[in-house]
Amino acid sequence: MDRVRSVDRRGITSAPFLLTTVGTTSLVFLCAFEALAVTTIMPIVSADLDGRALYPLAFAATLAAAVVGMVAAGSSADRRGPTQALVSAILLFTVGLIAAGTATTMGVFVAARLLQGLGSGGITVTLYVLVARVFPAELHPRIFGAFAAAWVVPSLVGPLAAGLVAELASWHWVFLGVVVLVALASAVIAPTLRSLEPQELRPFDRSAIGRVARAVVVAAGVVVLSTSAEIAPAVSTLLAAGAILVVVVAVRALLPAGTLRARGVLPSTILLRALVAAAFFGTEVYLPLLLTEQYGLPPWLSGATLTAGALSWALGSNLQGRPGTRLSHGNAMRLGATLLLAGILIVVITVALTLSPIVAGVGWFVAGGGMGAMFPRMGTLTLALSAPGREGFNSSALQIGDSTGGSVSLALTGLLAATVTGLIGGGAPVFEVIFVYGAVVALGAVLLAGRLNGLLRRDSAEEPAAQL
Repeated sequence: MDRVRSVDRRGITSAPFLLTTVGTTSLVFLCAFEALAVTTIMPIVSADLDGRALYPLAFAATLAAAVVGMVAAGSSADRRGPTQALVSAILLFTVGLIAAGTATTMGVFVAARLLQGLGSGGITVTLYVLVARVFPAELHPRIFGAFAAAWVVPSLVGPLAAGLVAELASWHWVFLGVVVLVALASAVIAPTLRSLEPQELRPFDRSAIGRVARAVVVAAGVVVLSTSAEIAPAVSTLLAAGAILVVVVAVRALLPAGTLRARGVLPSTILLRALVAAAFFGTEVYLPLLLTEQYGLPPWLSGATLTAGALSWALGSNLQGRPGTRLSHGNAMRLGATLLLAGILIVVITVALTLSPIVAGVGWFVAGGGMGAMFPRMGTLTLALSAPGREGFNSSALQIGDSTGGSVSLALTGLLAATVTGLIGGGAPVFEVIFVYGAVVALGAVLLAGRLNGLLRRDSAEEPAAQL
């Protein structure tokens, strides 16, 4: 079952892979549910624990700790295999859930969120390594498509479910109730972990300590970026600029060589992941605000735009992984980046011309489909380009690109919003600037995707020539 590479016509739900598929996608679903559910219940938690001052940190701590968890789990998985790293990550995530669900002060709650971040970051990376060890390469697009869907579905039901639990019972059960589900998912995946062939223990790499230390620096930078908008504009701009510089310098050692210069297929793939995350999430967080403030829509209706994007993301993930799909990795990412750019431009035009909010919803549906087409292929390509013993490092690099790209972009959009508001006041111009920024980043992603497609085509042409 270990390191399957033969052509396999069976699907990810066929008998040999069913338990692995159910267990891994369940863990992805639960990590996503917690990330999204907290947004809904945080006002209640903050009021109950008298923790308004630590409100932003409750989000930033999880995001920052996830980076450390990704690096530590990736190093451990490369040295020992995925089993120990995954079990440790699940335990950290579970302890974080229990601590959050029983917290009586906001300080304890933030510490619990930090543990959840360490665990969820580690789970994400080790699941990628597990995919490389269990599933044949032909099934990677489909299992990563299932992961994408498992992440998207909570965006449809998570906020509503969390709100109902908090209202009918208590916000504590939003965390404690998930503990049971994590235990069930762990039990389902346990046979797979036991069936893995033992991996030869690799010598301890002292550089792993340095990578974890750099991850801590990146995490600190992410926290500063995430909270900089709460400070006076003059100070926040300098603080954010310094934090971005620190993040960029520290993150280089956590990524394959040449990533920031897009030198080679794998570095370009990871940089593309960072760019599309920056464009998509930097735009998405302001869509409900636009529809509420400028169009007067109620929150539930403005949130329907995000639902449209989530649905199309799941649809795109499903379509790209269907058997018989002839879309190459390069073309899938070029198509996805183009759809992302087109979707954001539709949103820009909606604001500039004061069009119907339905048009913005259509635009976000297009953008979500582009993300769904790209994300599974990025994971597939990363594993395909990873030598044995490097899956953990490269998978963590992909997730770090996603996390840092999104967090830096969110900080920049916050600063843009504060700056424009200070210069000309609020209103539509603020949203225009933010969405144009997203379009510019998406354009960069389109250009990089085109270059990546060229690199992939060149490499595929050279392989047959080398065999002559």
